[in-house]
Amino acid sequence: MVVTNRNIRWDAVYDVIVLGFGAGGASAARFAADNGAKVLLVDSAPEGKEGGNTRLSDQFLASGNDPEKLKAYHKAMAEPFSIDDAVMTTFTDGLYHMKDYVAKYFNEKPFSFRENYFGSDIVRSFIEEFDEFPGSDAYDLTTVHEGFEDAALWKDLRKAVTDRNDKIDVWFSSPGRHLIQDKNSNAIVGAQIERENVLRNIKAKNGVVVATGGFENNEAMMQDYLQEPYLQPIGTLYNNGDGVKMEMEVGADLWNMRSYESLGIMHGLSLKAPKHTRGKGTTSVVFPTAQTGSVILVGDNGTRYIGEDMINRHGHVNIHGTWRIPFAHVSPYIIFDQTKADEFKNNWDKDNTPGINPPKMWEEAKKFTSIEEMAQAIGKDPEILQNTIDKFNHFANEGIDYEWGRKNMRAFDDGPYYAVAVKQNMLNTQGGGRKNARSEVLDPAGTPIPHLYEAGELGALFVNNYAGGGNLAEALIFGKIAGENAAKAKTDLSENISEEPEETFSDFKSESDTNNIKEDYPVGPNQYIGHNNNGIGGEIVVRVTLTVERKIEAIEILKEHETEHGAEALAHLPQQMVAHNSFEVDTYTGASVTSWALKDAVKDALSKAAIK
Repeated sequence: MVVTNRNIRWDAVYDVIVLGFGAGGASAARFAADNGAKVLLVDSAPEGKEGGNTRLSDQFLASGNDPEKLKAYHKAMAEPFSIDDAVMTTFTDGLYHMKDYVAKYFNEKPFSFRENYFGSDIVRSFIEEFDEFPGSDAYDLTTVHEGFEDAALWKDLRKAVTDRNDKIDVWFSSPGRHLIQDKNSNAIVGAQIERENVLRNIKAKNGVVVATGGFENNEAMMQDYLQEPYLQPIGTLYNNGDGVKMEMEVGADLWNMRSYESLGIMHGLSLKAPKHTRGKGTTSVVFPTAQTGSVILVGDNGTRYIGEDMINRHGHVNIHGTWRIPFAHVSPYIIFDQTKADEFKNNWDKDNTPGINPPKMWEEAKKFTSIEEMAQAIGKDPEILQNTIDKFNHFANEGIDYEWGRKNMRAFDDGPYYAVAVKQNMLNTQGGGRKNARSEVLDPAGTPIPHLYEAGELGALFVNNYAGGGNLAEALIFGKIAGENAAKAKTDLSENISEEPEETFSDFKSESDTNNIKEDYPVGPNQYIGHNNNGIGGEIVVRVTLTVERKIEAIEILKEHETEHGAEALAHLPQQMVAHNSFEVDTYTGASVTSWALKDAVKDALSKAAIK
C-alpha cells in the first residue's frame, strides 16, 4: 500500500524521522540532531529491548590500517559478485578512520585486538577471518574498551541519544508501518507509525532514515528470499522485515536479499530452542570437543551432510572451494557415544573460554541404549542411521574420512548413545534497499528516492562472504552519513516552507534526568534497595531482605531488561548469594555482564545496611 500526502492530517511534524533504534538508527539520530534537526526516533521493541542486534552483539567494530588493502579484502570476499565502487570506497575509508571515530564521537580510547591479542590463534582467526584473501592483514577489530560481549558500544550509542533529548524524541513499541510519499514528486515526506494501536501520520520536513534491521524473524521472507525453512534467531527478536516492505512500497530497488550470516557450533548451529526464542550455545564457534572423536552431525535423512570439523566463518564453510552457508536442515542432530559424553563433561572448563561459552552437551542430550531406539525417537530411518554410524566407524578405523575429509575421528562405543537436537542459526540478514554512497535509497533505475535514507543491516553492502565487525562499522559509517544528509534543509517541497513542528513528546529522558527519578520501591523492616546501571539492558534494581542476624534472607529482582540468558543468571544467582550469605559468587556462564551488574546491585543494597 502506497500512502501519499493527499488530504492527510499530520499528527506531528519533525525535521527528521529515524525508524529503528540500533547502531544505524542511533547514529543517524545523533548526527541529524548535531546538524540542527528536531528528530523523532522510533523502535518496534519496548523500552529496555531496543538496540536491535547491536545490543546483543560482541561489540566489535571492523577497522584497519590501509584503505586500499581493506578494499581488496572486501572485493575478494564478495567475489564472484561485486559491490558498488563508491559505496565500497566510502565504507573502507570509514574503516580506516574507525579508531578516530571511536575517540572523537564516543570520547573513548579505541582498543585494537590486532595490536593486543594477535598472538592468540583464536583471536587471529577472528581478525583475519579469510586470511587467504589479499588485504586480510590490514583488517582489525576495535572495541570502545578492552572487552567484548558487554554492550559497551551500545551503551555509548544509547547515551549519545539520551544526551540529546532536547533534540531527539524517542518512541518505544512504535513500529514504522508505511512511508508517506508526496503525490507529485515521489519524495518521502513522512511515515505512518503505529503507536498504542493507532496509525499516526508523522511529517518529516527533511528526510526519513530507515534503519529497522533485517528480516531474521519473518519466516515468509526467509522462504521467499533465502529459500530456507525456519532459522533460529540468535540476535534480536524484533527484526521482522518492516523496512524492506516499507521501501518496496515506495519503489526501492533491492540488493543482497540472499545474503545472511550465522554463528555457532560446527557450521553455525545452536541447541534447538522453542520457536521464536533465541538459540542457546550460540557463540561456540570454537568448540574442539564437539568436532573431534566419536561425534557426528546428521541431517533430515539421518546421514552426515557436512564435515563436523569444518572451519566456520560466520556460518560459511568451504565446500569444494566455495565458502557458503549450507542449506539448513529441518531436524538435524548431533550424535555421540558415552566416551564423548564423558569428554564433554570433563573438558567443559577448558572449552569454556571467554567468548565461547559452549553448552553442556551431556546435560542437554537424550540418552538411548541402541541406535534403533535413538532413530525412532528422533525421527530417522533406523537402517539409514545405523549405516551412517557404521560408515563413520569404518572411516575412523581406516583413518580416512572418504565423505568429508575429517581428520580426527574415533569409532563409536557399543552404547549407550546420545542425541542433541540443534538448529541452523540466523545471526542477521544483509538485504534491503539498494543505496548509494550518500545513504540515499535508489529506485530500479538507480535514481535516489528523494528524502529517503538507509542505515544499518537493512540494505547492508555485504554479499557472499562477511568478516566480523563489518555490520557494526557499516552502521556507524552510513548512519552518520544518513543522519547528516537527512538533516539538510529541503526546499523542493513548497509545503515545508511555513509549517513548524507541533508540541511533541518522548518516552525517553536523558541519563541525568533518569537518575533523578525516584522510583517507588517499597521496603519493609530489614529491606534495602540496590541499583546498578551496567547490565546488558541497563539498570538492574534489587530488594534485599536481611534476617534479624543481618544475614541475607532473600533477593528480589525489581527491574531488569536483560537477555534471555541473562534472565537465567538473574534466576540462578540470588539463590547462591543467599546460600553463601554474600554477593561474591561465581558469575553465571555466558552471562558475565549481567552477573556482575547483579552482584554490584546487591552490593549497593548491602552498603545501605552497612554490610560489606
